Amino acid sequence: MKITVRRAYIIYVFIFAFIAGVVALVLNISVNGATWVSNEANRHLYSRSRAVISAGPVYDRNGVILAQSENEKRIYNEDADIRKATLHVVGDAYGVISTGTQNLYTQALSGYSFVDGIYTLKNSEHGPSITMNIDSEACKVAYKAMGEYNGAVMVYNYKTGELLCSVSKPTYDLNNKPDDINENPKYAGVYLDKAISGLYTPGSIMKIVTAMCAIENIPDIYEWEFECDGYFEVGKYDDEEVSKQHSVVCNNTKGHGKINFEQAMNKSCNWAFAKIALELGAEKLNKTAESLGFNAELYAREVRIKPTRFSPPSDDKLELGWCGIGQSTTLVNPCHFLTIMGAIANGGTGYAPDRIKEIDNLTSVIEREPEVMITINPETAKKLDALLLSNVENDYKERRDGIFDDLEMCGKTGTAQVDNAVSHSWFVGYSCDEDLPLAVVVVAEHGGSGMWTAIDITDKVMQYFNDYL
Repeated sequence: MKITVRRAYIIYVFIFAFIAGVVALVLNISVNGATWVSNEANRHLYSRSRAVISAGPVYDRNGVILAQSENEKRIYNEDADIRKATLHVVGDAYGVISTGTQNLYTQALSGYSFVDGIYTLKNSEHGPSITMNIDSEACKVAYKAMGEYNGAVMVYNYKTGELLCSVSKPTYDLNNKPDDINENPKYAGVYLDKAISGLYTPGSIMKIVTAMCAIENIPDIYEWEFECDGYFEVGKYDDEEVSKQHSVVCNNTKGHGKINFEQAMNKSCNWAFAKIALELGAEKLNKTAESLGFNAELYAREVRIKPTRFSPPSDDKLELGWCGIGQSTTLVNPCHFLTIMGAIANGGTGYAPDRIKEIDNLTSVIEREPEVMITINPETAKKLDALLLSNVENDYKERRDGIFDDLEMCGKTGTAQVDNAVSHSWFVGYSCDEDLPLAVVVVAEHGGSGMWTAIDITDKVMQYFNDYL
């Protein structure tokens, strides 16, 4: 009897171990199955050279094919300019551009499911399709508008989060990859999508953040008057030249004279914003910046954004003044700032830019809902909106004849000084036309004044959408 009981216990142990093993296997497959399928060793999906060969097609929002599989090869759009303009957002077949759609969504493009495995891929010879929110023609317009400048251009619908345009330069043609791409300095950073992974000194676009902090912390800021003489001195020195060395230099060294808060924003007065920064102090500036996502991990849906850096010093008045106008150690990411502009335009709600419209897994269509990234107090957003509209109407259009014709634009230029080189040129803004709810960010590396290079690029891209959206 004891032997029978002992044997029964042993059988129970084996049964329990078997069930536990099955459960562990099922859990492991459910958690890791898609990852295993998309491994480079899978010859149903990858060639021996580690190129994607059987994944599903990638379309732009208008049904234009950006990438597809034919005869175990990955084929791209027939237009060379479109291939170069969409390189970083579509990605390559080898995953060299790690943030490209073909790399980030390999599992979706393979058609893997827990129930059927890769049956869909084997049965139809290619995986499910992905339709992007990207407009390939808009990307082409942005790519051409950038000319010889490197940098980034992004446009998105601030009411839905749809990312319509995303271009990064330098770039190259996937069908004609340069032999010297890894040695030639002109291709430095070519595998990096600067729109989402780049960091730049912001220059005067950062005054939007300083203005936001002032609106929320200085009740009478609209009543302030500034007497700009060209040099905001943070200390008094007997020697005038020494005093200037310890000053925040205004963009107009002759001075803007007596101006109010709105005019200081219009004229992008460094003197005024350095004074505001010192009045606010590092703690308040940092609190406002971090409420907008500075110094934090942010994601544009599945795409990780390079964290923006802001660290205003509390013990160095000169550096604090420079921080307030977007210089010093501050570095910002274009995609992040695009979302800030979207939040202002959208009454305080900033949606994450989303490159994917839908994923068709051949049995059903998976659509996407907007995802909130950052928020701004609605009253603050309304006041910032009025300032940004004033910039365009009372300054930019006055100084640049023909800019933003037929567009209702709000925005801010930036001319970001960099060591021993021509400044970076910025424009961040949005259309306040209800029929054209688009926010835009442009950064042209070493493009000089934002009033010229960046605004010209912005105008060409936004005019395209005004004509065709």
